[in-house]
Amino acid sequence: MTTHYRERLWPAPWLFVATALVIPASLLVFLPINLLAGVVVAAVLYASCVILLILGGPVIEVTDIEFRAGRASLPLSIAGTVEGFEGDEARAERGVRLDARTWLLIRGWIAPVVKIQNLDERDSAPYWVVSTRHPDAVVAAISAAKQRASGGIG
Repeated sequence: MTTHYRERLWPAPWLFVATALVIPASLLVFLPINLLAGVVVAAVLYASCVILLILGGPVIEVTDIEFRAGRASLPLSIAGTVEGFEGDEARAERGVRLDARTWLLIRGWIAPVVKIQNLDERDSAPYWVVSTRHPDAVVAAISAAKQRASGGIG
């Protein structure tokens, strides 16, 4: 199975800076007890936060047969129209135009999204909305994979 597109939804840099607030918080708690304990706890807590942020970043991937977003997968055989949105259009897709039944994988620090129609009649989600930094590349990868699967030139 060939992977045509792969992206990890890394946290934004400001999120790593914001989690650094555990350092002064833990120092405030542990410095009165012991200087070494305060410094060690602060370092361990911040390192743990960074590791969790990195490991918690989901991967979106387009292969020959499916679109994966985190742990979920949508077979390309039931994927309909695929559209990419940026700016105000992406904000509208995540907000006022969003169907409550939609399957979502959204990260607040990544503004652009792709919208993939779900043609499976047994599934209550009419479409998927997924954050991506490169919506045009995701749309192109899904379209090309679907064209290859249907016997077209790709």
